[in-house]
Amino acid sequence: MADHFTLRLVDSRMLAPTVRHLVFERADGQPLAFVPGQFLQVHFHYADGTATKRSYSVATVGDGRSPVQRIEIAVSYVEGGAATALLGGLATGDTIEASGPYGRFCLQAGDAHPRYLLLATGTGVTPYRAMLPQLAEWLAPGGREAVLIYGARKEAELLYDEEFTAFAAGHPGFTYLSCLSREARAVPRATDRMGHVQTALPDLAPAAGRDIAYLCGNPNMVDAAFAALKEFGLPVPQIRREKYISSR
Repeated sequence: MADHFTLRLVDSRMLAPTVRHLVFERADGQPLAFVPGQFLQVHFHYADGTATKRSYSVATVGDGRSPVQRIEIAVSYVEGGAATALLGGLATGDTIEASGPYGRFCLQAGDAHPRYLLLATGTGVTPYRAMLPQLAEWLAPGGREAVLIYGARKEAELLYDEEFTAFAAGHPGFTYLSCLSREARAVPRATDRMGHVQTALPDLAPAAGRDIAYLCGNPNMVDAAFAALKEFGLPVPQIRREKYISSR
């Protein structure tokens, strides 16, 4: 059952020109129990007093089992957005109301397929950041692989890029492909791809007997990748989706 609580901002930094990483702690001092891939809802009111809420995946890197003291999210700037006005203007010590965790966009321990295809655009990559410790544990014995295919317009918009790069370097079963649709990196890498996320799929040759796919981010990418994976023969139960829709 989801809990309702007050969050206090303890730290923040800009991840990209229009994306802010926010670090909270519960005002009551209690930890948050969540499964990597789940999200919180932030509750607030429009200027006219109407209640509303926005959803944000938990980006905290924990062990996947123990509750965490620090609750991290990534927030994109939306022109004229009410949530942007609220979260973009928070100072250290300010509080917001939230509830959760919610969602089932999580790695399933019972999956028998040997490869995970993790597709993302924008802040849709945040649940995969939270999944890194779980992936490290699952990949350690060998026999499994995970491929993160992350799309952005240019290098400056690749959130947590250094963390995913370091994880790939330290875990042979993990591959990190960055798909850049507008502008190549200043120093290109062998794992870079030009174009959108779904255009990287043919090189990976998805197969029903091998792959479980997770799609998170822009609805256009999610829909296009979903269609492409079905053409490769993946049945719908092996394609898990979470669409991020920018709300004003």
